[in-house]
Amino acid sequence: MEKTPKSLRLQIGIFGRTNVGKSSFLNMVAGQDVAVTSPVPGTTTDVVEKTMELLPIGPVVFLDTGGMDDSSVLSEKRIQRTKKIFDRADVVVLVTEPEQWTGFEDAICDEATEKKAPLIVVVNKTDLGVPTAGFLQKIRGRSERILLCSSVDVSKRDDLVNDLKRNLLEVCPEDFLRPPPLIGDLVPAGGLVVLIVPIDLEAPKGRLILPQVQTIREVLDSDAAVLVVKEREYAALLMRLKNPPDLVVCDSQVVLKMVADTPPAVKCTTFSILFSRLKGDLTEMVKGVTAIDRLKSGDKVLIAESCSHHAVEDDIGRVKIPRWLRQYAGVELDIRSSAGRDYPEDLETYKLIIHCGSCMLTRREMLFRIGKAKARGVPITNYGVAISFVQGVLDRTLAPFPMVLEAYRSQIQAGERK
Repeated sequence: MEKTPKSLRLQIGIFGRTNVGKSSFLNMVAGQDVAVTSPVPGTTTDVVEKTMELLPIGPVVFLDTGGMDDSSVLSEKRIQRTKKIFDRADVVVLVTEPEQWTGFEDAICDEATEKKAPLIVVVNKTDLGVPTAGFLQKIRGRSERILLCSSVDVSKRDDLVNDLKRNLLEVCPEDFLRPPPLIGDLVPAGGLVVLIVPIDLEAPKGRLILPQVQTIREVLDSDAAVLVVKEREYAALLMRLKNPPDLVVCDSQVVLKMVADTPPAVKCTTFSILFSRLKGDLTEMVKGVTAIDRLKSGDKVLIAESCSHHAVEDDIGRVKIPRWLRQYAGVELDIRSSAGRDYPEDLETYKLIIHCGSCMLTRREMLFRIGKAKARGVPITNYGVAISFVQGVLDRTLAPFPMVLEAYRSQIQAGERK
């Protein structure tokens, strides 16, 4: 990877009313003109993203949003886009100005509280007025983390950035500072992992896709070795090994062949299942997959993808999973799809959600999507889990995760008793 993907960066959402200086604040922190600024309210019409290295925190992405009180012609759509950033933000930065605290600021604080996102309040435009003690005390009722700044005073940039970094370090989510492992805890130091990697037609020419690259890097970081092979050459490769590998990981599309070619004593799983654990809640996804057995004719199923791409002829989400699902269920299903950061509001109309590995989402976003599905009473599962289930090999691909496998078997038994 030439640079850290946005999904692996700390996501910092910048919120506030129109014309309080959100974009000026971002430009000040970045030390460059990232966002267009103007005294005209509503200059920022869509979310502006700025990635940077904010040491010692590491890779971050700032999300500069439009004003929450936008009253322009397209205000409703813009505000809806701004609200979606709450699902994504690991940290909320609320920008206001001296002696200006309205219902809009309270609404942003309430949203941050609901999403359990740490809140930092920035009082901007201190060159135009000094906030009173009473005003600051009012803010402390919502957050103890308050920064005072003038985003036009470049001489104070270092002080502002240092204060911001100190506050971010104190509120930085634990799963960002110490993210859950992808594969490192499954392989001993000095061990061997075989990765079965079909050449993905949707991957950029000359490169592997992100989950494969991340897996290779973590295995190497864990002082283990990696062998990468296509599915056709896998069986022959095993024959050449003196000792069996410690773990085999494959693309979900070839899981049936991988399981057939892998000795029973060798643990194996899929990239999608690994990412389900890294980015979300694998146990919840495994419990949700059993809903496939309850699908009836006409039921709506959502295929949710986290990236936007042009669907190829035999696309995994648009073609293969729907085909395998209909073959397994034996009934005609109403299968819909969503892509990118579009996540339907009418989740309660679906009988099942099958989500991709979410390599393009943050862990926070994926957990939010899982939580939203649970709140609507809709089972949610994952591409890799669902494919292994309908092809009858889920017990095998969950073998590296004993506690998750036990939860899956318990869910199956509970369903059989009903």
